[in-house]
Amino acid sequence: MSNDTILIVDDDKNMLEVLSLRLEVEGYNVYATSEARKALELVKNTMFDLALLDLKLSETENGIDLMKKLHQTVPEMPVIILTAHGTIDTAVEAMKMGAYSFLTKPFNRRELLLQIKNGLEKSSLSREVRRLKDLVGERYGFENIIGKSKKMQDVMEQVVRAAEIDSSVCIYGESGTGKELIAKSLHLLSPRRERSFVAVNCAAIPEGLHEGELFGYEKGAFTGAIRARKGFFSQADGGTLFLDEVSEMPESMQVKLLRVLQEKHFYPLGSEKSISVDVRILTATNRNLEDEVKSGNFRKDLFYRIHVIPVKLPPLRERKEDIPLLVDHFLKKFSEKINKGTKEISMAAMQKLLNYHWPGNVRELENTVEYAVAMSTGDIIDQDLILQTNSPDAVEELKSFKDAKNNFEKSYLSNILSLAGGNVSKAAKIAGKYRGDLYALMKKHELDPTVFKKE
Repeated sequence: MSNDTILIVDDDKNMLEVLSLRLEVEGYNVYATSEARKALELVKNTMFDLALLDLKLSETENGIDLMKKLHQTVPEMPVIILTAHGTIDTAVEAMKMGAYSFLTKPFNRRELLLQIKNGLEKSSLSREVRRLKDLVGERYGFENIIGKSKKMQDVMEQVVRAAEIDSSVCIYGESGTGKELIAKSLHLLSPRRERSFVAVNCAAIPEGLHEGELFGYEKGAFTGAIRARKGFFSQADGGTLFLDEVSEMPESMQVKLLRVLQEKHFYPLGSEKSISVDVRILTATNRNLEDEVKSGNFRKDLFYRIHVIPVKLPPLRERKEDIPLLVDHFLKKFSEKINKGTKEISMAAMQKLLNYHWPGNVRELENTVEYAVAMSTGDIIDQDLILQTNSPDAVEELKSFKDAKNNFEKSYLSNILSLAGGNVSKAAKIAGKYRGDLYALMKKHELDPTVFKKE
């Protein structure tokens, strides 16, 4: 039985009664009304997990308009549109406007319950992603970790699912994409959240010191060991150990790490007493570990130990729709830090940011905005304060015509939607295209216009 709460809005009283009875039998809490006005009042006082809205409510009201108003109050609530056969095209249009799905009347019980079940799973996942965003924002001051692009939403949904289990996670991503922030997110959402999170950069440990750093040592274990020291594994006992740049670990240390992961205990250097630990292992790398295994640089058995759940972070150039969101965040952050008043960015400057390749990813974008805020003398940051983009790093590798065309289309759409603030009609006017053509291209490249709306 479910405790989820569902709102039904339909001007057909018989349909309202039938739907209400069906869903109540399944254990759902149901609120039903035939009036859009009443529905808007209900969402202000009740937390709904999903809504079923008839497409045509009256001569003057429709489900799409009501959905838009409901989403102003509860933006993450999935909405299923109920429609007659003759209005399927309109229902498809409703999905482009933010509906989760649609059902064509008459629909059977199994189809109805399946759509509701899937919609509620999406609702639950959206709430978890929102909780993650709040948690990470509160703890680390990075409110926009998630981003609104589909690629980052997919990553965060994967993080939410992986956080509750204790399997090892390997995070892939170029430098500056936020691998450690994802690792911290996995820890914060996990049952281990109240225990330690210990981050280790394997590439930064001097040659020969890995074993002592990871497993600790006793006083006198080697020259310079003037006191005993707990290793990173012991420090992380009960919590999470994050091994960044794990591909840089020497092969001799890979063997010892594998043994500890298998046996759950180890001996600190110079000690005859075994220490047992309960640690979840997270790893990260900017290399392809499978390629490293094939080339003999990384042990295959260790690869299978740490590569249970791979999470791949997209580079910033593949999610440019997140750039305006990130820029706004960094503008506020550095305006407060440098105490120079609130800054805004000009359209020309934003265009320059959107056109850049970003080899250094989010970290490079953050540095670019910090420089612009620090060097600005007015309230508006113009393009002359945005770093030059004519370096070799800004030139993309030569692609096939098809790939280059697709990349151009997506980048161009992201740019004009950003400039139009998510207004599709305005974006179509800028592009000199019909609005329907623009919707078709957005569907092709999985771009959601609401992502670009200015909050």
